[in-house]
Amino acid sequence: MIIFVTDELPKPGKAGHLALNAEILGWLRAEGHDVTILLTGKRLSAPLVRHGVQGVEGPHVFRLGRYAAAGSLAGFCLAVARMARRRLPAPLAARLRNRRQNTDAVLGSFVSAADLRCCAEVIARLKPEAVLIDTIFRAPLLAAPELLRMNSIVITHDVFYRRAEALRLAGYAVKPQALTREREAALLEKAQHIAAIQPEEAALLRDMCPSANIFIAPMPALPCPPPHTARLPGRLVFIGSDTLPNLDGLRWFLADIWPALQGEGITLDLIGDCGPALRQLPNGIVVHGRVKNLAPLLHRAALAISPLRAGSGLKIKMLDYARHGLFTIATPASLAGFHETHGSPFIRAETAEDFAAAILQHVVTPQPPQIPLAYITRHYGRESAFAGLRAALNPVRAP
Repeated sequence: MIIFVTDELPKPGKAGHLALNAEILGWLRAEGHDVTILLTGKRLSAPLVRHGVQGVEGPHVFRLGRYAAAGSLAGFCLAVARMARRRLPAPLAARLRNRRQNTDAVLGSFVSAADLRCCAEVIARLKPEAVLIDTIFRAPLLAAPELLRMNSIVITHDVFYRRAEALRLAGYAVKPQALTREREAALLEKAQHIAAIQPEEAALLRDMCPSANIFIAPMPALPCPPPHTARLPGRLVFIGSDTLPNLDGLRWFLADIWPALQGEGITLDLIGDCGPALRQLPNGIVVHGRVKNLAPLLHRAALAISPLRAGSGLKIKMLDYARHGLFTIATPASLAGFHETHGSPFIRAETAEDFAAAILQHVVTPQPPQIPLAYITRHYGRESAFAGLRAALNPVRAP
């Protein structure tokens, strides 16, 4: 049995880190592992949630068969508040969230000492073969005596001090405030294995944590070839939540790039919470909000965009574009961690002028999907994505 320590139930197709966690859990089950999720906080999306794994434990939840239920009055109230906030207009929900946090961006929240102790006791009782820990914000659990000789793997998702630096340089207030390279390295130093989401961050983590086994575990992507329907010339698409890097990039795109595209018959589909979170969008922008099936919108687009100016990790939206056969115009920040080799479906644009010129060059005649689909198959198949994770788990499965 394996314990996966996180603060929110994984869910495919939602935020990038939740989608990657869901892929890891699905792969673990396919490999024959029993998996128990150990929830460190009160972040249920509703007072009663179907979880779809063997078990859920945690200081603030209890199990009802295949359901996880809020285990305290505070947890119940928070779950109800989250349900209510999802019904609000996205701009209002974002303002309320930022006002409550008194900051522009929250990268994560550390676990309380009481919750860490409770989680350590659960691990001691269940005696798992290995413990997977979701990001540095749960990594203080590694200091508990119960985990000292246990096979431990931290799924980093990001090198968070770099994201914090980039956002602060852009003028935003970020929490936690004192997240430095040294602190991040100290949080990771007790892990036996560390999973990076992309090669550049794996190299950084090797310098930060030389005694750990560092491997790469990117988001796997399944090719989804377009049907025999023509893409619409002039149709752009962007997928994104209402997080600060997405909104900052879109504001830059709309202010500095979109005016150069006016009068050219170009439109933009905004998918996800990013669209509703923006105000006074110009003509030609179509807001779709959350959609259950991305394929119809991505298969009719001529080109994808990724105008992010800050961030780190791996932009999972770029994999969604490529696996649906789309080329993407992308900033250097968007391309961090991707294989920019011959046959890449990503077109680099460093300035607003470069970005607009690349769109005008490529959007009228959509490129064939074979190159993006081949790129996905070559670099992001499930077996290659989780080969390092299998090796990290292998000692516990040896006879």
